Amino acid sequence: MMRGSLAFALLLSGVTGFAPSSVGTKSSRVTSLSASRQDDGDSRREFFSRSVGIAAAGLGVPFLPLESANAVSGVSKVNAKLKGFGLPVVSEVQNGFSPLLEVYGKGRNRFPILVQFNYPLTWVVTVPSNDQNGEDGTVQAGEYAKGDTATFFVYDEPGSVSDVNSQSKSFFEKAIIKAISQKGDNMYQSFKVIKTEPTERDGQQYTLVDFKYELLTGAGFTVDRRGVASVTSQGKAVEVLWTATISQRYKKMEDTLRYIAGSFRCYTDGLNLSDELYVGYGELS
Repeated sequence: MMRGSLAFALLLSGVTGFAPSSVGTKSSRVTSLSASRQDDGDSRREFFSRSVGIAAAGLGVPFLPLESANAVSGVSKVNAKLKGFGLPVVSEVQNGFSPLLEVYGKGRNRFPILVQFNYPLTWVVTVPSNDQNGEDGTVQAGEYAKGDTATFFVYDEPGSVSDVNSQSKSFFEKAIIKAISQKGDNMYQSFKVIKTEPTERDGQQYTLVDFKYELLTGAGFTVDRRGVASVTSQGKAVEVLWTATISQRYKKMEDTLRYIAGSFRCYTDGLNLSDELYVGYGELS
């Protein structure tokens, strides 16, 4: 009963830690199933989209609940795209997961980044929306009613960082705090980086960061959260994929969160993404 009450309270609290975030008035587009399951999943996609629409409405998150996202998913489709860009393909995906590939920054107010990570097939995916005013929202996946999320964030302030793996603990603290506090610094407290692990994949540096914090809800109580982030620097910014859940679920979800963070890749330099950009990309004044 307490778990159900907590989940319901979170849906009504207006906290971005549990629902698709949107910085502005435009709505993120939503898809609920990977491409590999779309042939038999139309009714389920509508059900999931409606369900997330209800949850997001309780959180005050504007979005179009029935519009499918254009993110590419499913191993064969993702690998075909990656091969077209001359990038390493996805070699192995755990059972129950699907790779996701999406261009963040299709609008002129951002620079384009090809984002890739694996996510559970039961999670709902949202991608940014675009119109003549630019792009809004981000690439996310999650089971939001339970507090399980994976969210892409671009940290512009430091610019390009040539050696992410050698950065100090305070660097990663700043990057992840920026990622979790997009609605303001009064949404969290007691943030702590637990450990960092430098890694290198396909010639790129990614630092895995274990962290925890207390989420301050609009209902006036705090929720302990734990997560794993992957931090890199491609192009002219620092990119973060942060995954998290409530502390009570962390033991159950740790392997999943760590797997998602470990699968994160992003690419910018040397890619021709012009065909992926919003049709009005060059019209923003």
